[in-house]
Amino acid sequence: MTVGRPRRLKTLVGAANVVAASNDGDPTIGVRRAVELARKAEAERITGLFTADLLQIDPAGLAGTAGAQEPLIALAALSQATSRIGLVATVSTSFHHPYNLARQIGTLDHVSGGRAAWNAVTSSVGEENFGETLPGPEARYARAAEFIAVVNALFDANARDAAHRKDSGAIAVDPAKFHRIAHRGAHFTVAGPLNIPPLPQGRPVLFQAGQSEAGVNVGARYAEIVYTAQPTLEGAIAFATELRRRATAYGRGEALPRVMNSFHAVIGESEADVVRRLREKHARIDYEQGRLKLADMLGGQVDLSGLPLDAPLPAALLPEVESIDRRRGRVEIFRRYARQGLTLRALIIEAQETGHWSVAGTPEQLADAIEERFRAGAVDVLTLHGLGNPDQEDLLLNGLLPELRRRALIDTDYGGDDFRSNLELPPLPAPAARPRARRA
Repeated sequence: MTVGRPRRLKTLVGAANVVAASNDGDPTIGVRRAVELARKAEAERITGLFTADLLQIDPAGLAGTAGAQEPLIALAALSQATSRIGLVATVSTSFHHPYNLARQIGTLDHVSGGRAAWNAVTSSVGEENFGETLPGPEARYARAAEFIAVVNALFDANARDAAHRKDSGAIAVDPAKFHRIAHRGAHFTVAGPLNIPPLPQGRPVLFQAGQSEAGVNVGARYAEIVYTAQPTLEGAIAFATELRRRATAYGRGEALPRVMNSFHAVIGESEADVVRRLREKHARIDYEQGRLKLADMLGGQVDLSGLPLDAPLPAALLPEVESIDRRRGRVEIFRRYARQGLTLRALIIEAQETGHWSVAGTPEQLADAIEERFRAGAVDVLTLHGLGNPDQEDLLLNGLLPELRRRALIDTDYGGDDFRSNLELPPLPAPAARPRARRA
């Protein structure tokens, strides 16, 4: 399968945290380190910086540090220290409003010179901080679909020449060229117009994450890049094939959406070094904490305490996917692992990678795995890990990336001035041809 994919694999790395930690001697250390790593990624011609987000602090520590910074503000800071690399902010459609989000991400597109993107997620946690209960996946994705349609309509409505800069330096706007959208839907009533000028990119790039049935439908209908956890090649091919089938049914053709995977790699200098690194990594696992993490991967409603580490999970403990209201795709992955007979110990090891694609090997072996998936048409955008990690950064920058370039799998330079160009996305449709948000 080769139709509808970029000429080369596009790459992302996580944006470092810009905030200071309690043991930092200088409160600017966080942002200075984040800037240094962003510039290093740009020097390597990485296509974009990605920020994850959670709207809570998990008391059990299962979610890592996601949520320790606000993505849009962090990326706005990094936009001023970089000039070409894309900026992807994760945003919850369950706990934001589309008009505010359109203003925020639109402003990020302006201050970055056309490098903004947003990753629309429906959130599986955090409702306690908004005075709400978390609806089921179908309801969350119905809201997300309307949210995205409203945001797109706001971006599309204003005329390209709606604002210009006067000789005095001030911006003059023509109110007649800022247009209402008059949206009335099941979740939102938004009159418009959006009160910022049209964006450098027209629209920021739309990423979307979600693997449930409803989530895949939203991605197929609206997203330009769909983020999915697919630990096996067979699963990745099946997902990409089905996603494109649904997109075609929505009238989008085969060019969009593109597919994004996160690549959790352990890079070693030799096969013996890989074995050593894996052994040391597994020795650092807290298996009692790992029981909690695995239970979270299975939906958070199972009790794994007291079970033997070296025996498979009892089938009766495995939840039905439809009974879970959050991260059903992740639950399905770990149900599949358990039904294959993996021991509790092996499942806890897998849970450290949270269901993502995980490979250990030399740079050449990792490049083989990446090339296989890319050539199969199962991945178009890849999140790479290791930048900023003293144990892995050198092997990433001087091992894996050069090998991928040698095989002509990734870009050696930026192809354009905005994120859309560097992702090699097809042009946006003309504003008059773009669908507006629908009235109820």
